[in-house]
Amino acid sequence: MKSVSLLALVLAGLPAAVPAQAPASATAPAQQPLVLAEKVAGWQLARMGDLSQVSRVTDETARPRSWEQAVFWVGMTALADAGAPPAIGQAVQAMGRRNEWQPGHRPFFADDHVITQSYLWAAKHGAGAAAIAPTRATFDKVLAQQPRVHLSFYVPPSGYGDTACLSRWCWCDALFMAPPAMLELARQTGDARYRTHAMSEWWATTDFLYDEQEKLFFRDSRFFERRDDKGRKLFWSRGNGWVFAGIARSLPLLPKGSADAVRMTALYRAMAKRIAALQKPDGYWAPSLLAPEGSPPETSGTGFFTYGLAWGINAGLIDRAAYEPVVRRGWAALERAVQPDGKLGYVQQVSDRPEQVAAGDTQYYGVGALLLAATEVARLNGKR
Repeated sequence: MKSVSLLALVLAGLPAAVPAQAPASATAPAQQPLVLAEKVAGWQLARMGDLSQVSRVTDETARPRSWEQAVFWVGMTALADAGAPPAIGQAVQAMGRRNEWQPGHRPFFADDHVITQSYLWAAKHGAGAAAIAPTRATFDKVLAQQPRVHLSFYVPPSGYGDTACLSRWCWCDALFMAPPAMLELARQTGDARYRTHAMSEWWATTDFLYDEQEKLFFRDSRFFERRDDKGRKLFWSRGNGWVFAGIARSLPLLPKGSADAVRMTALYRAMAKRIAALQKPDGYWAPSLLAPEGSPPETSGTGFFTYGLAWGINAGLIDRAAYEPVVRRGWAALERAVQPDGKLGYVQQVSDRPEQVAAGDTQYYGVGALLLAATEVARLNGKR
């Protein structure tokens, strides 16, 4: 992979020009996704504090421990594991030290847990036990004071942040945010209580939000009865992408052959079949999965679906001949959304439902999804 000098400059805090993308003919096919991923990562690293790049800035966008930025760092850990230059992993370590290895400030809120996935990675790659101590303290508090609220999603007059069920996993995005961290903590510490809690909550969320007929997840209970102008259910692409990618990150952390692993494998296969069938001819998935007509390109859901399907092929869970064409179309769609300077476009902005998307829309989590997809597509390329 190239562009090491760019990343070194970014780590040093110096300005750097983003290099031009290497011509496809100059790169071995198995490396092409990683070359593009490093280019996109370099663009994002150089602009971590530049909120002008984000079309819809929330009160969390600038927070280095928030989910918006944290998903990018999750993608960076995957890129580092895929053989990226040391500067990629060094960037993750440096971020963790700046954050003093602290999770987000809300101990029961899954979105504030996703950053800990990168800390747990750092702990395995030289940062040591200090990198996970605050994460363990937070999850110990969750275990000691397990909220018993219902999963029904009711936003009170005081605002979204006061929604009682947010202390549990009552929105489907949470299945990406928290479970992989709890499961990895169980593995690193040998304390199975974290895994037991994660799986108990995972299946509670699945039983509540999964539509058995459609093989898709509602974003939360507010969407159970909502329909579009053609009477179709509203299944959000990125919301289901969160779940699908969450499976890919959680299933390898479960004991092989366990009841949880068997059930999660069945869930993965059912979703994979449905997701593959909903891909549009242009390789993207529509923001509202059952409403493809006239829908814009959208790269966050597409990134997570491409990642999850490629991972499933690599893990031997789904048939390569049947699903590889879907992965190839998805990856080609992601490639087309990367602008010449490395900026990833067509990322739906922060929301909880399908919305319109513009070519210039980007976001940290969309980049994270592309990095995850790139690593699994690269693995797939290496299994000729």
